[in-house]
Amino acid sequence: MAGSELIGKEEAKEVMDILETGVFMRYGFDEERKGVFKVREFEKAFADYLGIGYTLGVTSGSAALKVALTAMDVGPGDEVIAPAFDFIATYEAILEVGAIPVMGDIDDSLNLDPDDIESKITPYTKCVIPVHMCGAAARIDTIIEVARKHNLLVLEDNAQASGGSYHGKKLGTFGDMGILSFDYYKTMTTGEGGMVITNSADLYNRSDWYHDHGHDHNPAVGRGDEGRSFLGFNFRMNEFQGAVGLAQLRKLDYIIAEQRKNKAAIKNALGEVSGIGFRKLFDPEGDTATFLGFNLPDEETTRRFQKLLSDKGVGTIYYKENTWHYAPRWEHLIARATANSKQFPFTNPLYKGNVEYRVEDIPHSEAIMSRTLFMIIPVKMAEETMNKTIEAIQEAAKEL
Repeated sequence: MAGSELIGKEEAKEVMDILETGVFMRYGFDEERKGVFKVREFEKAFADYLGIGYTLGVTSGSAALKVALTAMDVGPGDEVIAPAFDFIATYEAILEVGAIPVMGDIDDSLNLDPDDIESKITPYTKCVIPVHMCGAAARIDTIIEVARKHNLLVLEDNAQASGGSYHGKKLGTFGDMGILSFDYYKTMTTGEGGMVITNSADLYNRSDWYHDHGHDHNPAVGRGDEGRSFLGFNFRMNEFQGAVGLAQLRKLDYIIAEQRKNKAAIKNALGEVSGIGFRKLFDPEGDTATFLGFNLPDEETTRRFQKLLSDKGVGTIYYKENTWHYAPRWEHLIARATANSKQFPFTNPLYKGNVEYRVEDIPHSEAIMSRTLFMIIPVKMAEETMNKTIEAIQEAAKEL
């Protein structure tokens, strides 16, 4: 599970710095903390790594989405286009700010299809959220072009591809804003945690103020005397998360390199199986290699191959039936079952649109997801484990 596989003495050292000061909150207590500001240091290090102007640590990737959407003034009456293949948090964040998610189709990269965006635009569309699913880039340059043509904001969801790139530019840095996730399953982890990223000083300031109850973080005054422009909430990253993040960030390129090596070996074995193709990578050099996506000729063959592999101890994921990552399987979304008993924001009178979540509107998603399997690629893979995986693939191929 990527970064969580490598938690060790480096993370412990950073956390010990926090325990020695006794200051666990990122703001205030300047004298007691003795110059130790782990979240601040983590943000600066990540900004340098990404080559971007501003980074803001928050409590989770989900919180990062909500903070960013709020900073961009997306809210009631607005629609936001997001891919059908996605983790549900993207849709939840859209609903959290009072906007309505619109389900977009995917292309052969299994990410949002830029050619489908225009068909989903209505007079209420304000933003597009491309998601770099399972570690590999969407056609982000084309998505940006389409969005700019229609004066739409772009929030780049890079929760699953930290450290990835597209033609030399880091993912998450293309849109008006981007987000990262550091939960326990991600490429690098802080247990929980996320980050908002942008090159806009205005969007950064709005995010910064909103994520901490409106505090403007004026260094000239004490925390209790800071000014505020608007009401906010609490999505602050704590110093423990910042400490672990610092150690994990230093390992990120190594994590990706090891995953690429392991992925290449497994991909070579799968490539020998008749009828198998692979997920389209528009920039293979930028792939984080967290997952290996491959497809077979039809749904029946795909299911059979999955079972053959499973019987031999090799697990795969069939996301078409996954209840967390494929929008047509979200029965609560389809039923408009929000936490609000009045089904807000779907019933908000400010919303004049008529959104539907029908598989007929995402034909390519239905077709390609029905014959696609994913394999998780570990950072650490013993030679014995690799050999058993390759042998299982070869044996399953003979029985297919």
